[in-house]
Amino acid sequence: MRNVVNRVKYCPTPEKSWQSFFIDHVRVTPSQQITFHQHESLEISYIVLGSGRRVIGNTADNFNQGEVIFIPSNIPHCWSFDNFNTAADGKIENISIFFTPQLLQTALDGCPELHECFTKILSLESALVFTGQTRERLQELMRNTRNESKTEQFASLVRMLALIAESAQMEIVGSVVVEDRSQLKLQQAYSYVINNFQREITLADAAAFVGMEKSSFCTFFKRKAGKPFFTFLAEYRVESAVQMLQRTGMSVAEVCHAVGFNDVPYFNRVFKKVKNMPPSQFRNSVPNNVD
Repeated sequence: MRNVVNRVKYCPTPEKSWQSFFIDHVRVTPSQQITFHQHESLEISYIVLGSGRRVIGNTADNFNQGEVIFIPSNIPHCWSFDNFNTAADGKIENISIFFTPQLLQTALDGCPELHECFTKILSLESALVFTGQTRERLQELMRNTRNESKTEQFASLVRMLALIAESAQMEIVGSVVVEDRSQLKLQQAYSYVINNFQREITLADAAAFVGMEKSSFCTFFKRKAGKPFFTFLAEYRVESAVQMLQRTGMSVAEVCHAVGFNDVPYFNRVFKKVKNMPPSQFRNSVPNNVD
């Protein structure tokens, strides 16, 4: 039974017919986060504790503790959390708010005062991450929802949407992608790297995961991603190493093996090629964030 429980992936509760929004406050282990998924609901998520890599649409990037992100309807996304940045019990923490487009449309029809704000939200086609005072205010509002009634939560949601609609303190971190088979295969390849980069990855394994022959997969990935598969994999591992060098006391050799490299000198060369300095120099050049 324990092995079964450890394999369970966390997934938010599906919306019920009588719910136009729900708030999900979760603490799980990094391995329990679900992989690529998408839903009709719009989403605002706050990373209370944790860091790692995220993929939104066809864009992969690092994320850090404190991030607040807005995701429009039907953009596939996932977070891959680092194992080293957790609470003492090994768990990460996030708060997410899911709300239906129908909620905003109904409010538009019945409350003209919300027309400008909700129309702007419905028109957004890209995922956004927030900075500065906007992020701080969104963090506060989302933390408060944990102890609010449903009526108070709805009022907080309206305040959040007003902040998002009016703020310029944001960056695009992923966009709606045209649903086609090639885009799905690229997302599957990203997902495979996110879930397996810490072990040896062969071209045959990656190609088989997306249902392609090796030679076809090489050509396909370079055309769609703009770089060869192993270049993407190496850069992903280096970005993961960056997080470990900044946030842990692990040695360079330990980091090397933790992110999937088997040879320290080779890791040093790849790291230097990506970051223009070896990992030891990089660690000395950035603030120490070890807890």
